[in-house]
Parts: sequence; C-alpha cells; structure tokens
Amino acid sequence: MLRRTGMSRQSYAFPTAGSLFRRRLFSHFREQSSIIRTAVDWTVLLYILIPGGLLGGRFYYGFWNGELPGWFSQLPFVMVLSLLAVLLATGGIVLLLQEGDSLFLRQRQSWINTIIAGGMAYSLAVTALKIAAVFALLLPFLLRGYGLSPAAVWGLLALTLACSWAVKLLGHLVRVQRQGFRRRLWLVPAVAVPCGVYLRLALLWKDNPVLLFTTASVYAAAAALAFWYRLRLRGTFMNDVREDYKQRMRIAALLLRGVLDKPRPTRHKPWIFRKSQPLLASREPESRFAASAVKALLRNPAHLKLYLSFTGVALIAVLIVPVVLKWLLYAVLTSLMAFWLSSFWLLFSGDDYIGILPFTKVQKADAGAKAMPILLMPFAVLCAAAVCIPAYGWWGILLFPVVGAAAGLWIGRLFSTIRFARYE
Repeated sequence: MLRRTGMSRQSYAFPTAGSLFRRRLFSHFREQSSIIRTAVDWTVLLYILIPGGLLGGRFYYGFWNGELPGWFSQLPFVMVLSLLAVLLATGGIVLLLQEGDSLFLRQRQSWINTIIAGGMAYSLAVTALKIAAVFALLLPFLLRGYGLSPAAVWGLLALTLACSWAVKLLGHLVRVQRQGFRRRLWLVPAVAVPCGVYLRLALLWKDNPVLLFTTASVYAAAAALAFWYRLRLRGTFMNDVREDYKQRMRIAALLLRGVLDKPRPTRHKPWIFRKSQPLLASREPESRFAASAVKALLRNPAHLKLYLSFTGVALIAVLIVPVVLKWLLYAVLTSLMAFWLSSFWLLFSGDDYIGILPFTKVQKADAGAKAMPILLMPFAVLCAAAVCIPAYGWWGILLFPVVGAAAGLWIGRLFSTIRFARYE
C-alpha cells in the first residue's frame, strides 16, 4: 500500500514505535521539569542545595570515619526495614499512554505494547535509582551500626529492588482493573502482603545472604510474571490513561497540596445513606431539608474530616486541662463547633441548587434549627463524656449523656436563633 501511494515509513513523524516512545519520554521529562520550575526558583534553590550538599557530604563522611550519632543506638533495625517497606509501597507505574491512542493506535497493538513496555521499564528503572540512593545513604549505618556483612547488604539491596518491582507492578494491575472498595481490598494481597513478607524475611535473614538472594529471585519472578501479564491485558485502556495521568501529576499534586483542595473522586453511590431513605420521621419540608444538610455534611469528605479532626482535638484538650477549667473549655469548644456548623448551614442553604427549591427564609431557618442540634449532638456528648467521667467517676457515666444532649440541643438552638434570619 505504501509503495502504491509513493509513501514510506520515513514519511511519518514517528516511523517506529520506539521513536514514538522516546518522544513521549522526552515530553514527560519536560513536563516534570516545567512543573518543578513553576514552583521553585532555581536561583534561590541553588543557595540551599549547594550549602546543604556540602554540609550533608561532611556528615556522611563523618558517618564513615567517625562515630555514629548517639540517637542511632536507640534505633532498632526493624525501624530501618519499616521505612524501606513504606518506600516500596509508594509510587506507581507510568505508561506514557494518551487519550488519542484509542483512536490513532487502535489497530497497532504492537505499538501500544511497545509504549507500555517502555513505560514500565522506565518506571522500574526510576524505582531502582531511588532505592539505590537510599541504600547509599544507609550504607554506613548498615555496615558499621548494625554489623551487616557486605554480602548481606548486597542481598538486602537485591531483595528490596525485586520486592519493589513486584509491588509496583502488582499494585498497578489492581489499580487499572478494580475500582472503589474492591480496589482497596485487592491492594492488600498485592501491596501490603508482599511488603509485610519482605519486612519479616529481611529481619530474619539479615545475616544470611544466600537466603536473601533466593527470596529476591522469587520476587523477581513475580515481577516478571506481572510484567508479562500487563502486556497481554486488554480492555483497561481508559483506566490506564487515568492512572497514568495520576502518576504523572504526583509532583504537581505534592506541590499544590497546601494550595488547592483535592478533587473529590466520582462516586456512583454515596458511602453512607446509600438508599437515601428519610433520616427524620417527620415528612414536613423543613425536616427533609434539615436531613439533607446532615447527609451532605456526612457525605462530604472534607467537611467530615474537619468535624472529626476538631472533635479529636477538643477531646484531648478537655482531658488534659484541670477539672476546674473543664466545663469552661467545654462551653467554649461547643460554641465554636456550633458556630462552624451554623456557617456550614448558611453555605448549604444559600447554594444555587437549593435556590431552585421554593423555600422561604422562615422555612430555611426552621430547617436549620432542626439540623443544628442533630449535627452538634455527637460532638457535645463525646466532649461531655471527656468532662464528666474524669471528674465524677461512675456518676459521670450516668451524667454525660444527659448533659451532652441538653448542651447540644440548647447551644444548637441558640446559634440557630442568632445566625439564621427569619425575615426578608
């Protein structure tokens, strides 16, 4: 066909799959470097890297030729292995696939396999470099501190590399084939179990290089089998692209973690109140409106996390203060929680979507007055338990439910009256 039309492979921008893969790999390098340059001023960074590198080099030289730090004697070997296991469980596989491949490379499965194989090889090579760098930093501690032989260190390095490759590939297979709760369940045998076995065997056989190399060969065989299976996996293209994009944006997500909120994942069903049954017995519009606000707070991960975090901090604060100040702190913290919940209600009831519904200001205020005690009650009861039980002993067990419920009801209604407008 090419001869009849007078065209050849050289007429295309990428005549081979290898050239296309190299182009995408270079594009990936440029993308990552541009993300880093956006957040980091290299001129300022050099003033940190150069002195930091010189100081770190001086410390590293001292670890080899001088005495090890005093705190190192208190650090058990299992702690180092645990840090390595955490390193194994993090990260993923970059496939360098793009959405347009489903259209332009659909009939060229060999090209897609070449890109996938190259992406996996690149990801495993980056993983190997990271682990080698970590081992280079740990080397004086492993040899001089824990007394491992050079052969045992090489065996531990081989075991760590092989386990990391197996864990990365097995975890990737789960992420592109499973969704939701099933993904979390499958990640246990794919990631957690291999890391746990690695931790146990490395601790038991740290002085036996032969067994370490033997176990490393088993992990390497599992990694090779997962690599082969990945190349023959079909029907996961969109999941591949989504997972690939997530891995390529890891640096950007890390840099923007404190600036932007994490996008909420798409859910086909909520994790709580899945059937949307009535939360309150009353069928009045205000009661249903109030129940919707309660469900909205519980279903929103950010709001629920803030609620639980503040509750945990409040419990600790109430427990550690003297008995004389417990009730005063309880009143202050409950009022703060009520103020935040009333702000949440104002935001919820003022949403554009809620504005479509024919609720008057009076009805919104009545609904908020019903929702506030319900939302405040768990916090008030738990904090009341933190006050009453340490202060009154067995009598506190009988007292805190009544006090907490009364405080949640009264403070919730008080803030509803103050903050929710009932008139135009």
